[in-house]
Amino acid sequence: MGDDRRSVSAAGRRILVISNETVEGTVLHEAIRFRAHNVEGEVLVVAPALNSRLRHWMSDTDGARAAARRRVDRCLERLSAAGVRARGEVGDADPIQAIADALRVFAADEIVIATHPEARSHWLAHDLVDRARLRFDAPVLHVVVDLDAGREYLEGPAPARPHHSAPTLTAS
Repeated sequence: MGDDRRSVSAAGRRILVISNETVEGTVLHEAIRFRAHNVEGEVLVVAPALNSRLRHWMSDTDGARAAARRRVDRCLERLSAAGVRARGEVGDADPIQAIADALRVFAADEIVIATHPEARSHWLAHDLVDRARLRFDAPVLHVVVDLDAGREYLEGPAPARPHHSAPTLTAS
């Protein structure tokens, strides 16, 4: 892939979405549609190829990559039907590395991270959202998707950096 950097005014807002099983959450799609449509944005959806430690250790990543590809494809179909310009990739199993890799070829103006609720989220247990906010310059929007209970909500960027603060948005 070549370098895909352009100015926001010329090409609209560029949104990087990092999500795994939560990629099909309604509130995530609504957040993406709202952000992309209001600024003629372009979206890159990245699903990390999640794998068990044993399978990773044995270099058995085909199943994880195929499952991630299916999740991305379903997300892209839904976004396309809503008129959102989006493309998708399977990323590194480590979501921080997946973000870093994506940012090398896609100069995002905003990063959207979708997770399961805290009690079920491996990513939140490992402080993914806070680590992303500290490491990357783009503001991070956290979307919590509870597919089992039907509860989903948005959590705006933390005020770690003054230009990244925003109110918290809630959807029920």
